[in-house]
Amino acid sequence: MRVAMIGTGYVGLVSGACFADFGHTVTCVDKDASKIDRLHQNIMPIYEPGLDDLVATNVKDGRLSFATDGAEAIRRADAVFIAVGTPSRRGDGHADLSYVYAAAEEIADLMQGFTVVVTKSTVPVGTGDEIERIIRERRPDADFAVVSNPEFLREGAAIGDFKRPDRVVVGTDNERARAVMAELYRPLNLNETPIMFTGRRTSELIKYAANAFLAMKITFINEVADLCEAVGADVQQVARGIGLDNRIGSKFLHAGPGYGGSCFPKDTLALVRTATDAGSPVRLIETTVAINDARKKAMADRVAEALGGDLKGRTVALLGLTFKPNTDDMRDAPSLDVAPALIARGATVQAFDPEGMEEAAKLLDGVVFKSGPYDAVEGADVVVILTEWNQFRALDLDRVKLLLKQPVMVDLRNVYRPDDMKARGFRYTSIGRPDHAA
Repeated sequence: MRVAMIGTGYVGLVSGACFADFGHTVTCVDKDASKIDRLHQNIMPIYEPGLDDLVATNVKDGRLSFATDGAEAIRRADAVFIAVGTPSRRGDGHADLSYVYAAAEEIADLMQGFTVVVTKSTVPVGTGDEIERIIRERRPDADFAVVSNPEFLREGAAIGDFKRPDRVVVGTDNERARAVMAELYRPLNLNETPIMFTGRRTSELIKYAANAFLAMKITFINEVADLCEAVGADVQQVARGIGLDNRIGSKFLHAGPGYGGSCFPKDTLALVRTATDAGSPVRLIETTVAINDARKKAMADRVAEALGGDLKGRTVALLGLTFKPNTDDMRDAPSLDVAPALIARGATVQAFDPEGMEEAAKLLDGVVFKSGPYDAVEGADVVVILTEWNQFRALDLDRVKLLLKQPVMVDLRNVYRPDDMKARGFRYTSIGRPDHAA
């Protein structure tokens, strides 16, 4: 089938490349000429393991192409996907749908024959209705259907998630659109992936409800971690104990500095606003948002406590800046709260991240960026593990100890074992576990 993907951000690029790998002919369209030029050179605008190879293979085989002008691709497409950004709107937290609606207008002006217009962007309930209204108003005689097809991609594992998903959700009541979507995803039949067809509004809400639930699960275990610290329990054992119950499951039960990224912060906030406007508030999600925001800000307190409360004139080494490993995404990362708070208290912050420093440099004033983990640690009073990149899981701790002014580690991801750190002579603080000071 022929696919036009409007937007070459995280969702659009990964989805387009994977559809091409399924055997479809895909054109990814973006108005950013510099981004398209880089893609023609196989330079990815995002870091995602394996994406550059996937793109190169499908471009070489003629199934994947890139363009700034989507006219031809849209006219020829069986399905046009809208995969543009829906950032939080400043002031009220609603999703900014201006890019979505602009794409709908462009599609309306260009499409020919029966066309399935698919919303891949994360959008509030009712957005599909508005897209349909926009297209119908501009092209009263157009033959089309608007479908919701939310993405469930984890950054750092997106290609695998697309090709081996838990489920595919498609929101449409149109039988012709249903047939097109079934054909697009037919390669997944080999994996017996369930394709769930629902109403369009239901599909839109499924995406928000899923992200809100996962955000709530993270926030829950973080609150349990605080309780563990107060009563002398171990949050990792608590998490394992409840996670073995298959009604709960073990995923998203890792205590830490709070959730971030491109989805959870904006999607929980958008769901809160949608629910409020509908007169059906989601109080659990409202509380989740508030707790998570406060938690990220409070992480600087833990660093200060590890150094006796005073950060003035101290040097803090931050290992990891992105919101999670295996991505260069800095959106709503805990580091964006932690680093400025440390600097405001008089600390010097020197940091290293394997993939995120270029983006971090645009967002973090006053941080000294280093070339590697040991370079960041050298001369610091404390080392803080903020993102659990694999290369931070097996540091040469003897070397770290020699490079530090004093052997202090604040492990906000529970990478190391308290007893081991104590045996090595570290003053060690982690999340939700009894403190072990040397």
